Amino acid sequence: MSEASTLLSPQLLARLEQMELISRKIFRGRMKGERRSPRKGQSVEFADFRNYVPGDDLRFVDWNTYARLEKLFLKLFLEEEDLHFYALIDASASMDFGEPTKLNYARQLAAALGFIGLVRGDRVKIEVLEATPRQRTPVFRGRRSLWRMVDHVESIQPSDAAPLAEGVKSFCLRNSGKGIVVLISDLMDKNGYESALKYLISRDMDVYVVHLLSAEELDPDIQGDLRLVDCEDGDVAETTVSAPLLNR
Repeated sequence: MSEASTLLSPQLLARLEQMELISRKIFRGRMKGERRSPRKGQSVEFADFRNYVPGDDLRFVDWNTYARLEKLFLKLFLEEEDLHFYALIDASASMDFGEPTKLNYARQLAAALGFIGLVRGDRVKIEVLEATPRQRTPVFRGRRSLWRMVDHVESIQPSDAAPLAEGVKSFCLRNSGKGIVVLISDLMDKNGYESALKYLISRDMDVYVVHLLSAEELDPDIQGDLRLVDCEDGDVAETTVSAPLLNR
C-alpha cells in the first residue's frame, strides 16, 4: 500500500475516478462495461424506437404501441461496452534519466490511465516494449485489480529494451484486441519513431503518444568540447557544443 501511494496518492485517485477514457472509434467489446456505446443494444435504459423488420427479436417489440397504432416497433436500449486499454512503456536506458526519471513519470502516467480504465470496467494491459517478452503480461479488470496493477507497474525497471519499431511490432502481433493504446516514450531511437507508429495505426487502434523529455534534455547545461557516450549502445560522438547547436 505504501509503494502504491508513491504512484497514485488518494487525492489523485479521487480526481481520476471522475474521468473516463473516450475512444474516437467504435469498437465491439467482449463483455459488458460501464461505457455508453454509440451503438444500440440491450440494457435497462431506453434509447429509441425503430420499425420492426423480419428476423428481429420479438421480445423487444413494443406491444403497447402496436395496440394503439397496429404497427410493429422495436425498443432500442443504450448498450454498455468495455474497451481494451493498452499502455506501452519505453523502459530503455535513456528513459532512466532526469530527476525524477522519465521512467518514473511514465509509470505514474500508465498507472493513472490504467486506474481510469479499471473504474469503467475496461480491460487494462500495461506492457514494456520488448522484442521478446520475458513473461506474459497480466490483464487487469475492475477496481479490485488496482493494487495488483500498481505492483505490476512498480516492478518495471530500466532494461535493454528493443528498438522502438521492434517492440511495437511485437506488441501488435501478440495483442488482437481493439481499443485505445498509449505509447509513453522519449522517442529516442536512432531509427526514428515513424515505423513504430505505422504498426500501431495499421491495427486500426485509437493511438496516442506521450512524448517524455526531462528538463535537462529540454535545456541542457553543457557547452564546449565534449565526448558524448550513448547510454544504450556505447556509441561515441565528439562535438563542440555551442548555443546555436543547442537551439538546433
